[in-house]
Amino acid sequence: MGKTMAEKILARAAGVRSVSPGDLLDVIPDVAMSHENAGLVSKSFKEIGVSKLFDPDRIVIIFDHRVPAESEKTAEGHKTVREFVKKYKIKNFFDINTGICHQVLPEQGFCRPGEVIVGTDSHTTTHGAFGVFSTGIGATEMAAVWATGKLWMMVPETIKVVTEGKFSPGVFSKDLILHLIGLLRADGADYKAIEFFGDAIDEMSIASRMVVTNLSMEMGAKAAMIPPDQKTFDFVKTVSGKPFQAVLPDSDAKYCRTVDLDLNLLAPQIACPHAVDNVKTVKELAGTPIQQALLGSCTNGRVEDLEEGVKQLAGRKVHPEVRMLVIPASWKVYRQALDKGLIAAFIDAGAVVLNPGCGPCLGAHQGLLAPGERCISSTNRNFQGRMGSTQAEIYLASPATVAASAVAGKIALPEVRS
Repeated sequence: MGKTMAEKILARAAGVRSVSPGDLLDVIPDVAMSHENAGLVSKSFKEIGVSKLFDPDRIVIIFDHRVPAESEKTAEGHKTVREFVKKYKIKNFFDINTGICHQVLPEQGFCRPGEVIVGTDSHTTTHGAFGVFSTGIGATEMAAVWATGKLWMMVPETIKVVTEGKFSPGVFSKDLILHLIGLLRADGADYKAIEFFGDAIDEMSIASRMVVTNLSMEMGAKAAMIPPDQKTFDFVKTVSGKPFQAVLPDSDAKYCRTVDLDLNLLAPQIACPHAVDNVKTVKELAGTPIQQALLGSCTNGRVEDLEEGVKQLAGRKVHPEVRMLVIPASWKVYRQALDKGLIAAFIDAGAVVLNPGCGPCLGAHQGLLAPGERCISSTNRNFQGRMGSTQAEIYLASPATVAASAVAGKIALPEVRS
């Protein structure tokens, strides 16, 4: 019997020939990523009592959740991590002027096909877009990785998702993954890996693939992977000089479930309060008043997302009763958007462009909601109280739907614009 990507990658990382779902392994991660919660990790690391890191070069720390520091407590946390980084000579440290961790990792060449990434952030599944087994872990687990270089892991079963057909105009990868989450529900892939196949997946840009793997966590996925292809290899080779060995699933791999999706029938989707799996079509919610529109985040803050937003805004203005916030996923994306005139277009339309970071998606600062307000957002979570008041509502949709709604002052279908 053939093997899935998860089984083959974890076997390599554990130094064994073959594994099956349910096997317990000592896995050696290739990359161990943390953001500001590296402060919690460093505290646990000190409690372990070891005197040095197993391999500082495998550790990546990125400030992104609360940047710049919005409180004295956060500033103190940043200071503590900076001192730890200096003491232990961690060279892969990116301060407040780099971007969101899930965008920075691939930009800086840390996402290499066939490898294992662990991160103290639930949306670490994002990096499966590069053919990586990438998963979120807790601070205590990460401290053990820092100390020993290993992590206990159980081999997951794998769900196979096969797409057929093509996206209609106004429909994007965000709509695909929201539809799938609505189908499988929040626990439909608990501790399972997911592999995505089909012409639509093959034709997707790297950025669009990252949307799919990022949001897969919202149905419980342990990891979500897209088999690497030439598009993947070309991207990785431009950002990393390190060799890698790509892994593909065997043609006779065993899957616990196969899900077939007909994209020809897919319409723009929207996740309604207060759960990501509460998915409906945008048409069903059209006309619902909004007070805020947020375009950005690690889910949809890349150049192609900003371009879709600008298309919807071209020649129009943000509705006077709507606050539109735009957050590029990294400073590299910000620079590219500047060069393309996208930042100016957003400003001219009445949007507010913020620095790269998690900001309102996390609910830390920069655009929180008051009681009774609604926000339509291209982010990845809409839990009650996630973005400020527990009496506010968050709707999740594609960048095109977000921008179209910002103009209309209410939830609206995106217009087909060139």
